[in-house]
Amino acid sequence: MNVILNFLASLGRAVLGLCRSAGAIALFAAEGVSHLLRPPFYPRMFLRAFVEIAYFSLPVVSLTAVFTGMVLALQSYSGFSRFGAESAIANVVVLSITRELGPVLAGLMVAGRIGAAFAAEIGTMRVTDQVDALTTLSTNPMKYLVAPRLLAGTLAMPLLVVVADILGIMGGWLIGTAKLGFGSATYLNATLTFMQPMDVISGLVKAAVFGFIVALMGSYHGYNSRGGAQGVGAATTAAVVSSSILILALDYVITEMFFAR
Repeated sequence: MNVILNFLASLGRAVLGLCRSAGAIALFAAEGVSHLLRPPFYPRMFLRAFVEIAYFSLPVVSLTAVFTGMVLALQSYSGFSRFGAESAIANVVVLSITRELGPVLAGLMVAGRIGAAFAAEIGTMRVTDQVDALTTLSTNPMKYLVAPRLLAGTLAMPLLVVVADILGIMGGWLIGTAKLGFGSATYLNATLTFMQPMDVISGLVKAAVFGFIVALMGSYHGYNSRGGAQGVGAATTAAVVSSSILILALDYVITEMFFAR
């Protein structure tokens, strides 16, 4: 009996802790967004975060997209050849890349790179009292550190996903024409014919949401880090893990909104 009670008590504490964390993150996000709607705005901080996300994340996102498209085409051929449906490979590649794999994999790559960087940078500023120094200098830390990053993440991620979509489809085309024997014109025509505007739009909406989530979780965990270098390391890990989980969860929610019948 005691074992069951202890388990229920632990479960209750975990649920309450999760609810408190969700509430704190929601309030943090609301405060950060509210600062975007009120002056002043710090364009240099925005441009710095935008370049860090959109430009310096481009190599890892591009490589991920290319190899994902190549593997997807190869695996699709391996499965579809059993049913004589090889002609559907181009359709599967473009649908999978634009709707799901492009935004999700780009989001996970950016979460591992940018979410960790934001958490480490802001966390280091927190434990070295630089955040408190901003307040002393009459500069709101949320407006200076968090709000520009939220906007940069929301705007930069769709650009990365556009590149990921193009390169992912190109990777599938490369394998389809060089290894699987498809004609280039036939493959591209099937891709363009099957692709619908809503497929791309849904992926870009996901990208904007994922970019906001990555910037939010990196900023939140960094802003609330405590305990010196060890606290900064814990904040960095928490930012990456929480961003990745939220990306996968919200991917289902947004897919349900766009394509549920």
